[in-house]
Amino acid sequence: MSNTRIAFIGAGNMAASLIGGLRAKGLEAAQIRASDPGAETRARVSAEHGIQTFADNAEAIQGVDVIVLAVKPQAMKAVCEALRPSLAPQQLVVSIAAGINCASMNTWLGAQPIVRCMPNTPSLLRQGVSGLYATAQVSTAQREQAQELLSAVGMALWLEEEQQLDAVTAVSGSGPAYFFLLVEAMTEAGVKLGLPREIAEQLTQQTALGAAHMVVSSDVDAAELRRRVTSPNGTTQAAIESFQAGGFEALVEKALGAAAHRSAELAEQLGQ
Repeated sequence: MSNTRIAFIGAGNMAASLIGGLRAKGLEAAQIRASDPGAETRARVSAEHGIQTFADNAEAIQGVDVIVLAVKPQAMKAVCEALRPSLAPQQLVVSIAAGINCASMNTWLGAQPIVRCMPNTPSLLRQGVSGLYATAQVSTAQREQAQELLSAVGMALWLEEEQQLDAVTAVSGSGPAYFFLLVEAMTEAGVKLGLPREIAEQLTQQTALGAAHMVVSSDVDAAELRRRVTSPNGTTQAAIESFQAGGFEALVEKALGAAAHRSAELAEQLGQ
């Protein structure tokens, strides 16, 4: 992306994280600009990253190669329709707004090349993962631009079908909250078993971090790692059997199915 010029429409937390990631990877401040209706937000992003900011979206996109739509889903239609007269034909539009499909964006923007992305909140720490889908108008070079953009805050994975983004939303988009819920529950259980709350929190948090590192760095899958730490008739087996007796796997499947279904519903409600 050494010569790519990028404009962010919306300069909130996720946009600021992407900007920081790009700057850390060597992209010059002069190649990045952002627009936002909030004067304080513009001032903060400009001060932190040294980039030019604008109150006017149409002014921000002039002469850039990539436009990143980082606005709330409810505002997407109005923002896109207002941008349409100012767009150049081959400017790549990258959307990180949840629940807005490419067909809706093409209706509002015209026949622009579009990449739709679903990042997650660990992207704020550059430990995220994103699912990406490109329309047929997106060139190979533009796919590479989108890949490098999202890779600045973590892992970026391409999907062949847009509807798979609903599953991405269920697994990784909403996924951090599931782990937070487990951390909450394990901490509370530890307290009820007699641990001081601070100790229960530290034990749970470090266990979550260590387990995540193991599953990412191991040459075997999660199921095999679980088997390796589950001694026959031991403490881990007692806990695992209790989880399974309560329908743990079926509950997880049901929960993710509900999230994917809601993602599809939101796309319909917020779209055309």
